[in-house]
Amino acid sequence: MPELRTPRRGRAAAEAADAPDVEPVVDAFIERFEPGVAACLRACRAELRRQLPGAFELVYDNYNFFVIGFCPTERPSDCIVSLATSAKGVALSFYRGAQVPDPDGLLQGDGKQNRFVRLPEVSTLHDPRVQALIQAAARLGPPLVPGAGGTIVRSVSARQRPRRSGSHAP
Repeated sequence: MPELRTPRRGRAAAEAADAPDVEPVVDAFIERFEPGVAACLRACRAELRRQLPGAFELVYDNYNFFVIGFCPTERPSDCIVSLATSAKGVALSFYRGAQVPDPDGLLQGDGKQNRFVRLPEVSTLHDPRVQALIQAAARLGPPLVPGAGGTIVRSVSARQRPRRSGSHAP
């Protein structure tokens, strides 16, 4: 699948006119989940857009997870946080989580790099402790540039785990 891009704001009008609209594509990915998981994902995405103005959204519909990474650049390695969604629910994944100060012990996982926080509902993103983790993660890489950003569908896996509990993979 070719890369699909939608400038959110601050890009040239000519580029915006030529870019395919990726929102219907992203909506179709989200619709594959149970209604409750899809609603949580949409609300969390909107909240992270508010908290991280100027972030690029890098979208991956992978085998295990549907992922939306929030990055200051178009480079995946600059990712601040991602929404990682499976049939079980939504998690906030910290790309450099092992480096993020976590005085309250909220981050889960013990890998060399990644850590996560489960998001049973969007209100978890309003928790000041979670907001502090997001801001600490944002300071680990290039700064966000207000007015930049956009949504880019980077990859779609041909095979995927079921997106709804109880369903079978094709």
